[in-house]
Amino acid sequence: MIKVDVQAGGPGICRVSVAGDLDVCTAPAVRNVLREAVGWHARVDVDCGGVTFCDCTGLSALLAAAKAAKGAGSELRLCAVPHPLARLLRLSRTGGVFTIEPEQVG
Repeated sequence: MIKVDVQAGGPGICRVSVAGDLDVCTAPAVRNVLREAVGWHARVDVDCGGVTFCDCTGLSALLAAAKAAKGAGSELRLCAVPHPLARLLRLSRTGGVFTIEPEQVG
């Protein structure tokens, strides 16, 4: 189960909070929310502080959002990345795809 909350920030900024397991069952919903957010905002901050688990499908959803952001000319930032997700990014050598903020933003 996952909870995704979208909040408008400053002009052109959106914050998407993700909480729960980001896995094969929940990744499609997260992928869709993030794709829509990067299509409408110049910057999307993804608050990962509540992510308790992330598998390769969840990682794929984040990577797809980063690709969509790049294509739309917007910025996708991961914020408050928990240790297990940081480890997955490091092991998969995909952390460089994202701007990673150590704290929650907003």
